[in-house]
Amino acid sequence: MSTASFQIEIASSFPAEKVFKIYGDFHIITPKVNPQVFKSIEIIEGDGGVGTIRLLTFGDGLPFTNTKYRQDGIDASNFTFDNTFFEGDNLMGIIDTINYHIKIIPNAEGGSIFTQKVVYNCKGEEKPSTETLNFIKDMYEKTYKAMEAYAAEHPETY
Repeated sequence: MSTASFQIEIASSFPAEKVFKIYGDFHIITPKVNPQVFKSIEIIEGDGGVGTIRLLTFGDGLPFTNTKYRQDGIDASNFTFDNTFFEGDNLMGIIDTINYHIKIIPNAEGGSIFTQKVVYNCKGEEKPSTETLNFIKDMYEKTYKAMEAYAAEHPETY
């Protein structure tokens, strides 16, 4: 078994608590701000907390149709989320699971740093191409920035 990974770090003027709330609504916000990538995200099992399984249907902007992922962890005191994608054509036939580790780190200026580490646990030695990883990394960076812009436009909610 081999792995491939990438990490995103994005500085935010929002405090960590606010970014945590924004990211906690990923399933609500992303289909609004990036429907070409995230057509819909719905709960198929659970109550939204740890153990919840969601079905993510991709938009026309991706070569995948859907995936299922599980909420493995939510820690409001440390501003972290952990998810595992375990089923779907985004696994490309070569990936067993994809782990997402999100951490929002407060900074001294009152803002924060959004970090997201993505680890592809491959079935064998074959890994996603560098081009694929860079495409997905760029997609998530743009999505996060769009989520933050959405939150700024909706201060009554965020």
